[in-house]
Amino acid sequence: MPQPDLLVLSAIRPDQMRQLDAAYTLHRLDLAADPASFLAEVAPSVRAAVTTGGRGITAAEIAALPALEIVATSSVGTDAIDLTACAARGIHVTNTPDVLTDDVADIALGMILMTRRRLVEGHEYVRSGTWAQKGPFALTSALRGKRVGILGLGRIGQAIAERCLPFGLQVGYSARSEKPVDFEFFETPQALAQWSDIFVVATPGGAGTQALVSQDVIEAIGPQGTLINIARGSVVDEAALIAALKDGRLGSAGLDVFASEPGPDKALTDLDTVTLSPHHASGTVETRDAMAQLVVDNLAAHFAGEALLTPVG
Repeated sequence: MPQPDLLVLSAIRPDQMRQLDAAYTLHRLDLAADPASFLAEVAPSVRAAVTTGGRGITAAEIAALPALEIVATSSVGTDAIDLTACAARGIHVTNTPDVLTDDVADIALGMILMTRRRLVEGHEYVRSGTWAQKGPFALTSALRGKRVGILGLGRIGQAIAERCLPFGLQVGYSARSEKPVDFEFFETPQALAQWSDIFVVATPGGAGTQALVSQDVIEAIGPQGTLINIARGSVVDEAALIAALKDGRLGSAGLDVFASEPGPDKALTDLDTVTLSPHHASGTVETRDAMAQLVVDNLAAHFAGEALLTPVG
């Protein structure tokens, strides 16, 4: 029996790529010298596509694949996948939730520590010899008793909240609906921002959350406040963020994601009040392997006629 044809738009982990190579006829669009010509040549036979959150798959690519049955992405976010085009054709979409929750929540808490206690600046203060030249480092702000507002209390948001409690932080949240939790609920992002000392963005990306963290929300966090974003760069109005940081209307920011990746706006990255991470919150060997295995397992379930493990929608 012939192996199903699978289009690779973006490669996943090596072991899982070997599993795919053994089970399918792979067409490596990600390695093609002329992607348009390559896609036109292999498109009629392609029944499945593998991608990642940063790459996704466009409506035009979906339209070019008449036999496409399933798109499996090694990511939780699906904002780079044209879900409308998939739905119109009855194409299944799977993602990789749950397995990256702990790592992303860990990075959120790390960002809180780095920004509020200025750990990166302290590191450079020692390494550069400034400590010996100028004396003690400036005092920072304690975490205990501060208010952490979490925008989006899904799996990751709840994991962040759980990590905040042992540090003596108060937790509030805003979400599309109130959750059965003990944390204080705020109807709007702005109301949450006004309450917060530290504002953590943990909501999905996509058109529905574009610039949800607006200029008004950023200003409500305030000159002593901190914005942490481990969600998507699109959720924050980045121009408003840069302006607020420059003129002191926002105290500091810790960012794992940006409006432009992998080359963020230099006006943002040059600021001393920003702690930066290269969209790497889920970037551990264990988590990326687990995400890739979910891709493999979802495809196997589809072609075996079984229920998908993690369908989208």
